[in-house]
Amino acid sequence: MPPSRGWLGPGDVVTLEAPEGARRYRIDRIERGEAISVEAVRVEPGIYEPSDEAEELVTIKPFAVPVPVTPVFLDLPLLSGDEDPYAPHLAVSASPWPGSVTVYDAAEDAGYERNTTIERRSVIGQTQNTLSAAQTGLWDRGTSLRVKLAYGTLSNASEEAVLAGANVMAIGDGSSDNWEIFQFCDASPVEPDIYDLSLRLRGQLGSNGLMPKVWPEGSVVVLLTGGVDQMSLPSSLRNLARHYRIGSASRAYDDASYVHTVQAFSGIGLRPYSPCHLEAEASASGWDIGWIRRTRIGGDDWSGYDVALGEASERYLVRVLEGSQIRRELEVSSAQWSYTQAQKTADGIAAGFEIAVAQISDIYGPGLFAQISVSN
Repeated sequence: MPPSRGWLGPGDVVTLEAPEGARRYRIDRIERGEAISVEAVRVEPGIYEPSDEAEELVTIKPFAVPVPVTPVFLDLPLLSGDEDPYAPHLAVSASPWPGSVTVYDAAEDAGYERNTTIERRSVIGQTQNTLSAAQTGLWDRGTSLRVKLAYGTLSNASEEAVLAGANVMAIGDGSSDNWEIFQFCDASPVEPDIYDLSLRLRGQLGSNGLMPKVWPEGSVVVLLTGGVDQMSLPSSLRNLARHYRIGSASRAYDDASYVHTVQAFSGIGLRPYSPCHLEAEASASGWDIGWIRRTRIGGDDWSGYDVALGEASERYLVRVLEGSQIRRELEVSSAQWSYTQAQKTADGIAAGFEIAVAQISDIYGPGLFAQISVSN
């Protein structure tokens, strides 16, 4: 180029006329002397036009340090009847929530395999006052149960909705097999994350046999209607202790944030309910004991003559107790039994005694006991 074009520099685009038409060139290098030497590359305007593809915007997320999660194992009775009776439920919470949580299990603390992945954060809390025992099958209108949640909210439900399965909650001491199931209609907010639960149905799904005289302050509560998933547990592993590691799905199971625990589950979904209406009527020879069987399967179906048996055969374990001592124990195949005065004398019982009855499952064994006291 002549010196008069010295104002051009690298990066400029120039147009040169040619027999085949105008061509565009981008100047990449210039040497200045008596003349200006230029190195240029032919370019087309189209390379500067945006493509049809929409580029994905890259967003930088703040780094979150992985924290241990809070797992709560629940070996529960059948909630809907469609669950695996052998497998426990698992409620998990964490702050911050990692997005998803993976559960690994193994026979020892090595060689873990993925059991399940939990996507939902559970509603877990603690009680801030005591909860006294109440009659099963009647609305409990006693003192409100105050609970403080680590996460989530609670809402009211009508009596009809509760009877149809709404607002189901478990209360227990945190161990996997000691949970009472109850429902509530009213959840009144007191402070952020604190609710008063009232108008309750207690001892649901056969858990009345585990209801203590008082659930103490600090008991664990878990909302079961949403956010609680079942784990995988083959029937061959029932009652066998296994190692579990639970933590963020984005981390390996040997990460320091993973929680390690050893648990064994008996399969409460197989456990027979305790009998109801246990009565002892005095007779000429002693006492006639009678009760009514309950079922863990299809108990709400009123179209049949009786509820489903739910077991291979009808069997009951009957115990005669004096205090905490078992004086007599036997199996019967019907919901009645007679205890004679002669048997009482042979058992060495001089005063009053107790009768305890449990239905027997071929797989689980005796279920929860119903018990009454009989005066002399």
